[in-house]
Amino acid sequence: MSNAIEQIRTVELGTGGPLVGVQGFGAMGISAAYGETDDATARDTLAATVEAGVTLIDTADMYGAGANEEFLAPFVAAHRDEITLATKFGFEYRADDPGHRGIRNDPGYVKRAVEASLRRLNVEVIDLYYMHRRDPAVPLAESVGTMGELVREGKIKHLGLSEVTGAELHEAYAVHPIAAVQSEWSLFSRDVERSAVGAAASLGVAFVPYSPLGRGFLTGAFTDASTDLSSSDFRQLLPRFTGDNAKANAALLAPLHKIAADHGATAAQIALAWVQQRAQAHGLTVVPIPGTRRRSRLLENAAATRITLTAAELALLEPLAGRVAGDRYSDMSLTSVGRES
Repeated sequence: MSNAIEQIRTVELGTGGPLVGVQGFGAMGISAAYGETDDATARDTLAATVEAGVTLIDTADMYGAGANEEFLAPFVAAHRDEITLATKFGFEYRADDPGHRGIRNDPGYVKRAVEASLRRLNVEVIDLYYMHRRDPAVPLAESVGTMGELVREGKIKHLGLSEVTGAELHEAYAVHPIAAVQSEWSLFSRDVERSAVGAAASLGVAFVPYSPLGRGFLTGAFTDASTDLSSSDFRQLLPRFTGDNAKANAALLAPLHKIAADHGATAAQIALAWVQQRAQAHGLTVVPIPGTRRRSRLLENAAATRITLTAAELALLEPLAGRVAGDRYSDMSLTSVGRES
């Protein structure tokens, strides 16, 4: 019996963008944000990405204040020709004020940020460079124009935007082609469908959903962040995952578990299959980036790309997002819906 891992299919990430696996990998959690980590296990999980054809590897300069990029560097060096490397700028950290979390999109900051990421990742070029969050005080034309300069200088290949509205995406695209938009999109989080998804479809921009598993809540990994997770886990700060909100939201998951049982699959696989099928529902390329720290979960997630949900199953899942209690962040001002409200 062969032990070979079946690779997932590939898609073009936006018009003229790189060819990537139809599911990517969100690397934040392997070294940051979700409590204590184990380096050896994380490295094994990273190795499984290329084995499964999960080639879009996503990080950001804010994850661990640069530590996540540094952790990825040896893996990137070993697999540079096999992966599409994405990172982001926009959150400003200050060494003299560890609690500071500013948003910076001004041209000078963008240029400094890309040089720092190139150094930490130990690469000459970044395949996909995202504006992580939007600073409304800085004209998009200035920020995106500067990112375009970095393309011409050979420091990045493709541009991405995170948590932008449909109008902002159109405005940015008029300055420089955008390969991908990254925003939270899952069975519990569908506010991007207000405008960003439609704009991306009309422009030929790919959509990269982050937290497609509801930061683990949809999988049953925890039921209340305040009691089930470590004190260093930032999910304790997210309103929908604690207290009465968490209890109410856990009660919404019965249809997900029923469908999983019918398919002989996990709840995570059904939640990911739903996200993958947004491609057909909205007419655009969708490449979700679930994160995990374990090889077994990585392979489980990748297998979800081969599950197709029926119309009846999709109908059972359709109402969930509208019934979720609590926002996805305590402060929604930095999200696309925060600027649309």
